[in-house]
Amino acid sequence: QVQLVESGGGLVQPGGSLRLSCAASGSIPSINVMGWYRQAPGKQRELVAAITSGGITNYADSVKGRFTISRDNAKYTVNLQMNSLRPEDTAIYYCNLRTVVTEMDYWGKGTLVTVSS
Repeated sequence: QVQLVESGGGLVQPGGSLRLSCAASGSIPSINVMGWYRQAPGKQRELVAAITSGGITNYADSVKGRFTISRDNAKYTVNLQMNSLRPEDTAIYYCNLRTVVTEMDYWGKGTLVTVSS
């Protein structure tokens, strides 16, 4: 089992920045993909950004150039630096870990990000 705990959400004005962090614990396979998804009210959960254990990244078009994902394999953490935030970035952000070999998904409980003036 893998446990994921997010932190760093909150209220920020448009144009501001936030940094989300996620700490993983438990039986974590060395080869995995960690990422952030978000779900806005009335919408489906969508991928925001992901990073492999080898450091390959993938971003949603809507956040390219504004968000940066990073990870520390030794500490089993993944971070999402969010800059130039927009009201449409408002959502619950979920940390995800996907195992490559067994293709299992683990989720955190989510952290709320609200972008509003």
